[in-house]
Amino acid sequence: MKKLKFLISLRMEENPYQKQHAGTAEEVAQRLGVDLQVQYANNDAITQSEQLLNVIQSPKESRPDGIICAPVGTTLMRVARCAAESGIAWVLLNRDGDYIAELRRAYKVPVFSVTVDQSEIGRIQGRQVNAILPEGGLVLYLIGPSGSSIGEQRLAAMQSTKSANIQVRTLTGDWTEEGGYKAVSRWLQLRTSHETPATLVAGQNDDMAIGARRAFEDQTSREQRARWLSLPYIGCDCCPGAGLEWVRTGLLAASIVNPPTGGLALEMMVRAIRSSSQPPECTTVDPVSYPAVEKLAKILTHTGVA
Repeated sequence: MKKLKFLISLRMEENPYQKQHAGTAEEVAQRLGVDLQVQYANNDAITQSEQLLNVIQSPKESRPDGIICAPVGTTLMRVARCAAESGIAWVLLNRDGDYIAELRRAYKVPVFSVTVDQSEIGRIQGRQVNAILPEGGLVLYLIGPSGSSIGEQRLAAMQSTKSANIQVRTLTGDWTEEGGYKAVSRWLQLRTSHETPATLVAGQNDDMAIGARRAFEDQTSREQRARWLSLPYIGCDCCPGAGLEWVRTGLLAASIVNPPTGGLALEMMVRAIRSSSQPPECTTVDPVSYPAVEKLAKILTHTGVA
């Protein structure tokens, strides 16, 4: 039997969550006896598209049997179509692709998505905010890049879950720690920032939340610095060695376990190819709060953060 080979295309190597995708996929590849190449796009959508098209258009004998993709920007409909036309299976990570149903009808190769419930991530953050700010307050909220469907889903769900006495002011980042740092640094240059009575800083991922914290530490005067660093910070992803450690050491008050879907996607793809079957169009995995929302207010009261 031919040894199957696959490619997983990820946003950037520096991101702990993207590295988790790679790690779980590599474990599955070893267990199932398939080859896996990991490719990073340096957080650039054009680079990612070009990388994938080069692979798809390479000589037939060197092409992968399937591609697993966590898109930097759009859901890469044109690239996905090229892959399916070339007989290459396609899996979209953590996005809903409008084109998936069409490609499944038109081509025999497996085409599907595996995602975490992004709206539930937003609802969990809304519940965390409510637990931390029972008397209300103002959240400085770092969101993903403009046009990001993930960011939009999380924001809408958080807004619909938070209490009416909690206000939200958004700053736009790019999912990186440096992006969170720059977003807050730019905001601090505005006169109105010094009059903003924020009571909590939240990021749509842990990296941006930590970047924000670092900016307040570097860019404010002593009195302001003490106030900003005394606030609770929350994020999402909760990766070992990053968000999980930041919660345990108190840099973050809470995070959300965002299960990496790379390994599950590869396992489903291998099974589908070996059995000549088509997996479900979309498989959704549930996130969970860390710590549990029910424990969060008690922990913060005990530690004096809230």
